[in-house]
Amino acid sequence: MQRLTISLDDELASAFEELMQRKGYANRSEAVRDLLRRELGESSVANGTAKQCVAVLSYVYDHHERRLAERLTDLQHDHHDMTMSTMHAHLDHETCIETVFLKGQTTKIVAFAEAIKAETGVRHGNIHVVPVEAPATRSYVARKNAAHTHR
Repeated sequence: MQRLTISLDDELASAFEELMQRKGYANRSEAVRDLLRRELGESSVANGTAKQCVAVLSYVYDHHERRLAERLTDLQHDHHDMTMSTMHAHLDHETCIETVFLKGQTTKIVAFAEAIKAETGVRHGNIHVVPVEAPATRSYVARKNAAHTHR
């Protein structure tokens, strides 16, 4: 681990301390690490270097649009390899919201999201992409037998 020293003007330092308290950080180091991770992750997605990702796609659509629900379901089935889960809720008589959890190659995930958002009757859509490292190349059996803990 490397130690870095930075200087901040008083106003920026105060704003940073306030942000830390509001977000519940125990120390400055963890707050700075999170800021850097987020910025580097967003940058890797924007510049195309994030090869793999997990993502959350949410969209609001008109339930009465002809065959839209069927088209959306077909798109998800056509991309079953990246669609992990879908949640559907009714907002009112005409409007539904769906949230789709995705994983896979970043360019394919983004293209899928754009296809969903471009469907006639989809009113609003947003995707949150989180870059992740490619899965380990060890065999399934080796991964299954390895100790696995969460922190």
